[in-house]
Amino acid sequence: MTEPLIQSSQTGAVRTLTLARPQALNSFTGAMLEALLHALDQIAQDRGVRCVVLTGAGRAFCAGQDLSDPLVAPDPAPGAPAKDLGTMIERFYTPLVRRLRSMPVPVVAAVNGVAAGAGASLALNCDVVMAAHTASFVQAFSKIGLVPDTGATWLLPRLVGRAQALGLALLGDKLGAEQAERIGLIWKCVDAAALQDEAQALAQRLAAMPSKALAMTRQAIDQAQTVPMEQALENETALQRELGRAHDYLEGVAAFAAKRAPAFSDR
Repeated sequence: MTEPLIQSSQTGAVRTLTLARPQALNSFTGAMLEALLHALDQIAQDRGVRCVVLTGAGRAFCAGQDLSDPLVAPDPAPGAPAKDLGTMIERFYTPLVRRLRSMPVPVVAAVNGVAAGAGASLALNCDVVMAAHTASFVQAFSKIGLVPDTGATWLLPRLVGRAQALGLALLGDKLGAEQAERIGLIWKCVDAAALQDEAQALAQRLAAMPSKALAMTRQAIDQAQTVPMEQALENETALQRELGRAHDYLEGVAAFAAKRAPAFSDR
């Protein structure tokens, strides 16, 4: 029986998805990308899930696209047509980014090893990125004559500024997790032995919080990066109007007044 390319497990309301091609440093194939997108789509419809942890099996998080995959491997035959990488990105990577950025629950990346190319972009598209101190991030695209993709050109300058973004993208040097935390690329670097426990603890904490408000917070922050202040104020007003009518706001205020833990349920 073939092992699943994406392993799934659940503890309480936290679903953990593990990229599971450790023999290939969890590099992506078309089948693996389809499996990951399918898993995320299922979670988006499952009200029993209130947070997701995304991690890798073995010693890597994800080494990016598997260049031996027929999707992208150039045909060595003389006169063979070039592979249309744009079509491949439209089919697999763009839907994956859109799915991550629109999840109704928070997504935590637990980066256990190298995150390179699209693998680095995958991690950075998650809401909170926690990495083992032995992990690293590599914008490997320039080394094979490509530009950063999977949202990296949008993410990098917003996370670390233009100067750092260009240095990382042009040179393709390995960036250690501790430095990644220092420059603001990720949220937190932790001891490798503690990574999974800390990621699970964080995910359980997020799962107990008001999921709808968390998802709308992501939405508001992303929108605010590309609009004038006045539009951001209007967006905040519209979101607060909607959330103020929801169960979780009423529950949160009631719990605060009663000095008890709230029981949030909106999603």
